[in-house]
Amino acid sequence: MARLRAPAPLGASARQARNRSDPNFMLSLARGLAVIRAFDETDAALPVAEIARRASMSRAAARRCLYTLERLGYAGGVNGAYELTPKVLMLGNAYLASTRVARAAQPVLESVSERLQESCSLSVLDGTDIVYVARAAMRRILSIGISVGTRLPAYCTSMGRVMLASLDDKEQVALLSRIDLKAQTPRTITDRQALRTELRRVRTAGFALVDQELEIGLRSIAVPVRSRDTVVAAINVGVHAARVDLRTMTRQYVPVLREAAERIGNAMGTTLR
Repeated sequence: MARLRAPAPLGASARQARNRSDPNFMLSLARGLAVIRAFDETDAALPVAEIARRASMSRAAARRCLYTLERLGYAGGVNGAYELTPKVLMLGNAYLASTRVARAAQPVLESVSERLQESCSLSVLDGTDIVYVARAAMRRILSIGISVGTRLPAYCTSMGRVMLASLDDKEQVALLSRIDLKAQTPRTITDRQALRTELRRVRTAGFALVDQELEIGLRSIAVPVRSRDTVVAAINVGVHAARVDLRTMTRQYVPVLREAAERIGNAMGTTLR
């Protein structure tokens, strides 16, 4: 399997020290982005103190960032609490508009979803998570909503395992050392050596099948998407465990997904191997 390059592991304190010593590093921009990342789906609006805590900065610094974001139209404040505005979506849309794989994938995902009558998604690896960059949904199968931009842990998802398996051994060990292998369900692989064994199997087979390790009732199967002989993304299909058995997924879904991955690669102007 062609290899995906993983970001080099770097601890938070090491990153901070490196950034402070870098004359080209813009601390104010980094703080502004940290404030944006402090918001999540749990709370619609947050007080300055909570934003400062989540962003690991002083209240004064958080307040200045929020003031700037509010002046620029990316945040709004009412009664001491702040929330992001729809203008923030422009930041994510800039990535989606500029990345070839997301543009190439969308019509292919819709075709696969229609053919199999199941939800089909494409994600990329970002650190220890996968990030959904394209999706065609037939029905909701997770208790949490999945949409473009959703992040999930790589170690217990089929797309994540496909991309983790594509790393060379040294990169894979380094990345896995940064992951807290939590049991999302009783079926989740939480033993590091067992996970590495499973990743070797995925590398050999060329696909990953995850059975109810992220959420009970959910099964998913994924294959890699390659560009210039490098794994750049993964494509998967997710199903209700009660409706589709593992044999059907392996025998019927894998060929469809491999064909779709090749179509995406060809649409990107590359030849897949």
